[in-house]
Amino acid sequence: MSDTARLQQPEPDAADQHVANAGYQPQFKRTLGKFESFAVAFSFISITTGLFSTYGVVLASSGPAGIWTWPIATVGTVLVALVYGMLASRIPLSGYSYQWASRLANPVLGWWFGWVSFAFLAIVTVAVDYGFSQVALFPLLGWEYTPLGGALTTAVVMALQAGLIIWSTPILTKINNLAVGAEMVAMIGLTVLIAVAIFFGGKGDWSNLGSTGIVPSDGYFAWLGPFMLSALLGAYTLVGWESAANLTEETHNPKQVVPRSMVRAILISGVVGMLFLMVISAGIGDQVASITASSSPVAAIIEATVGPVLATIMLAVVCVAIFACGLVIMTSNSRLIHAMARDGRIPFAETFAKVPRPTGGPLWATVLAGGSSIAIVLFFIATPDALAALLGAGTLMPAILYAATVVLFIATRRSYTLQADDFQLGIWEKPVVIGASIWLLVELSIFIFPPDFRVAQYYALGSLVLGAIVFAVVWKTRKAQLTKEPGLDAEHL
Repeated sequence: MSDTARLQQPEPDAADQHVANAGYQPQFKRTLGKFESFAVAFSFISITTGLFSTYGVVLASSGPAGIWTWPIATVGTVLVALVYGMLASRIPLSGYSYQWASRLANPVLGWWFGWVSFAFLAIVTVAVDYGFSQVALFPLLGWEYTPLGGALTTAVVMALQAGLIIWSTPILTKINNLAVGAEMVAMIGLTVLIAVAIFFGGKGDWSNLGSTGIVPSDGYFAWLGPFMLSALLGAYTLVGWESAANLTEETHNPKQVVPRSMVRAILISGVVGMLFLMVISAGIGDQVASITASSSPVAAIIEATVGPVLATIMLAVVCVAIFACGLVIMTSNSRLIHAMARDGRIPFAETFAKVPRPTGGPLWATVLAGGSSIAIVLFFIATPDALAALLGAGTLMPAILYAATVVLFIATRRSYTLQADDFQLGIWEKPVVIGASIWLLVELSIFIFPPDFRVAQYYALGSLVLGAIVFAVVWKTRKAQLTKEPGLDAEHL
């Protein structure tokens, strides 16, 4: 019997009652159980996407030894996810941080949380689908990568993803479940095969795990030196798990299922990802310089250690996993836009709030999500190092959002009395919040102070400037909707 079938019937009714108490008419069918909710979070993280996309950047900036920032990022991210879990259980509504800030602080602050979330999801969709083209699809097909070819392929892929989201949530879920299963089997199997090739075939060098590669060792561990710059590896990959919270209105028993799904996805990704990083770093052997110069270093290592046939099979699986990752990200953005639109918080809100079918996505909200990402692609259409720039932007934006959300939790915690069905941490709540705050402070320092992430900082600044323009339009045309409590009956939450 499936997880969904095992859940008792009253749970969906109770979950829908939370939506009704918030002032909304439930518009989506609850099709996500425990595994499906976990799969959404795991697919957004997509360790294959993150590792295939960022490993080359880490080799160039920090060398193979940079992989040891991964467990640090994993622990820090788990702590942040636990804070998110408490908020997701407290307010189980689509729109996650937008809803939380609107209801716990004030609607105007909530609008800005929603805008930053939108900017983050738009840029990460592009980063993931660019990675799909550059490090997976082009090597799989044997095509020579060019900036123009990568940009056009990325745009086509995003248009296809938007069509799937609009058409059917159950079909989208099946694709995602398949991708998650294939990714898990492939990553674990490949880790074992590469390890065997190294141990018994001599195709590797375990001393690489402490090597700085082409990066000088002088000042390597200095504060914000090369080692800390490699935190991009975990900070970029281990994001998006909160997408499970953005689909709470489509999840059975979300107050308990969603928090656990987010944490479980991070933990599994952290363990499997670390093992994979260790074997591919060892698998470089004595070819550090040439592998670092490769446009797809992970694919090159796989081919060198286990052969071209398995490398091709793995690239095919990676293509499926990265495509599903981009699909889930765009889905999350469409739900965020829909959540803001049904409160009248954006221009043409009535149009963007429409959901033609309870088993499909919001039509025009999805078009806006996909169209915004395609517009970003056009901006990078002639940029040779577009992927590296997108990775930085796709890391800084969620770090800002995570930090702001943790501050929101701290500022509003005393005003809330825990309910019996809430996800709770008990005596661990305060240490978790302190640990999450420390990690986010470190993470923001890494991506704000060094000049290596200037493009990311420009994107963040530019998105805030554009947000100010949109906010001015909304304030002028929809002030009444912007300043009122979202929904109709928020005090029942």
